[in-house]
Amino acid sequence: MNTQITINKEYKDSPVGKIPKEWKVLTLDQIGSFLKGKGISKSEILDSGIPCLTYGELYTKHHDVIRSFTSFISEESTSKSTELKKGDILFAGSGETLKEIGKTCAFVDDFKAFAGGDIVILRQATQNPYFLGYLLNNGIVAKQKHRLGQGHSVVHIYSSSLSKLQIPIPPLTEQKKIAKILSTWDEAVSTTQQLIDQLKLRNKGLAQQLLTGKKRLKGFKGKWKKNPLSKFLDFTPRPVDKPSSSFLALGVRSHGKGIFHKPDFDPDAIAMETLYEVKENDLVVNITFAWEHAVAIANKEDEGGLVSHRFPTYVFKPEKASPDYFKFLILQPYFKYLLDLISPGGAGRNRVLSKKEFIKLEVKCPELDEQVAIASVLSEADMELKLHQKQLDTLKEQKKGLMQKLLTGEIRVKTDNKNEEN
Repeated sequence: MNTQITINKEYKDSPVGKIPKEWKVLTLDQIGSFLKGKGISKSEILDSGIPCLTYGELYTKHHDVIRSFTSFISEESTSKSTELKKGDILFAGSGETLKEIGKTCAFVDDFKAFAGGDIVILRQATQNPYFLGYLLNNGIVAKQKHRLGQGHSVVHIYSSSLSKLQIPIPPLTEQKKIAKILSTWDEAVSTTQQLIDQLKLRNKGLAQQLLTGKKRLKGFKGKWKKNPLSKFLDFTPRPVDKPSSSFLALGVRSHGKGIFHKPDFDPDAIAMETLYEVKENDLVVNITFAWEHAVAIANKEDEGGLVSHRFPTYVFKPEKASPDYFKFLILQPYFKYLLDLISPGGAGRNRVLSKKEFIKLEVKCPELDEQVAIASVLSEADMELKLHQKQLDTLKEQKKGLMQKLLTGEIRVKTDNKNEEN
């Protein structure tokens, strides 16, 4: 296929804005007819059997086009559900926000599959389903769906409203070319995501082995010893008067998610007159949520930020500990377990870590030179993962921009193969 992309120069006015002169605007009820998904309770879901789709999976597992199924039902359950046909367009009938409402996926396969309750199905055979899957989640069409949502705590959308959605439709041959281009980007995104998932598993296993001594780096044979954190850390508060003007406040997220910034923080929003300065490589603990793994080591961009007394800061002893090593150590599940042990309290979230007991926690560590070597290996593996995550973000942004231009006709696709099949 020799596909060329050109800038469109000839437009016409339409109910959805300016579109290429060869395009038309149709409502969904001019394209096909609507029916409802039904049945498929959680108790009916199996690990194998006949493929099925629940409305919740439209949000979490599928984007634009259904590529694979992860839920299945028995032959008996199919009698209470709605069978899909190739070319069907599926809409989520409810959601918690207007942004979620009416999320769309296209079913493009020939095999038997079923749709559960709260799914609205557009049955059509005149347009390219891949193209419709991309179009109906994008731009002016998505905005129309948002306006149609009804409800408050749970938002609903109905076929009677969806039927009046107005969508820009290019000739079928152009639909196919647009869908083919966007599918290529989807494949690149999927391949990169799979690689990221593999790297995450690799890094997790590598950290677990190296940080427990199960795997040793070449050249290191010394015995690891268990020592209290006081051997590696000094409690080092840096009290300062509360600023009179806005300042950078810091917090520590739960679940090992690191430090976050609250820039231009209003000093009147906090009653305490004394705050504490954070510096790069400080170990910072959120004593209120330490049991929920709210612990982190400050980066350069955190330097100079201020915290309250609920965020004690500790400095690593340079002759005993590598901050880069401990950045990985504190994220291990067993360290969260230790934090939980010294955070007494009843059920719920009102549990405060004992600073006195924190410094007594014992961890098994190698000598400093081996810490540095382990940190180097784990940092390199982490950097590789971050590079691929950055690549994934770039691919998604590029696809988003390309979709916007292709689906509005701002750029056009042409091909010298007029008989290309779907």
